[in-house]
Amino acid sequence: MDNLRLAGKRVIVTGASRSIGRAIAVGFARNGAHVSICGRDEKALETTRAACAELGVRVHSEICDVSDGAAFERYIGSAAEALGGLNVLVSNASAFARGEDDPAWATAFETDLMSVVRGTRAALPWLKQAQEAAVVHISSISALKPTPRAIAYGSLKAAINQLTKSQAWVLAKDRIRVNAVAPGSITGPGHMWEKRRESGDPAYAEAVAKIPFGRLGDVDEIADVTLFLASPMSRWVTGQIVVVDGGQMLKP
Repeated sequence: MDNLRLAGKRVIVTGASRSIGRAIAVGFARNGAHVSICGRDEKALETTRAACAELGVRVHSEICDVSDGAAFERYIGSAAEALGGLNVLVSNASAFARGEDDPAWATAFETDLMSVVRGTRAALPWLKQAQEAAVVHISSISALKPTPRAIAYGSLKAAINQLTKSQAWVLAKDRIRVNAVAPGSITGPGHMWEKRRESGDPAYAEAVAKIPFGRLGDVDEIADVTLFLASPMSRWVTGQIVVVDGGQMLKP
């Protein structure tokens, strides 16, 4: 346990009620970090909270819609106070907006992008007090290639990549590292791709065919890289967009 030297670190993970967010939160708890989590689904969030608490760490959780700027900023403050400080912020929440109509753009803008902007801003006073601080944003390979089925989603994730690099430059003076993880097609219990597999949706087989390893990624494989980037083991890594896709982006 804690080969990443995360024991005792205080961590916020947004969108932690399920999937990648849950795996990240539980991963930190397994490594001895104290965690605060937020999400909109009360029942699912409680499942994550319980899984973290079973590992013997301090856990704080709140129902919060990160697209509500004022409510989200209040959550960041209450989370940091509950944890007794803050070392790591993981911005994971996403609306997975489909299409390119005005509602899709508005949803993606407020949930995917502005929550990252507001969350980092609200967390900064706490992160600056920590001896070791890191921010990890969860992006997507949709930011790196055309995404016809989710234009708004891909575009706002691309904005997060730019934001990551700019924040890394600006916050280096405060000894705060900022990186992003860009997952490829990922599955897990209750995940969109798992539901497509179960329903026989041909899109599932199409996605698998694009990955050289012949399978979709697992949420824990995203969590592992996120934990590494948040840990002292990556202390000289900042401003990077780390693709975790099993080679999916390599397909000609």
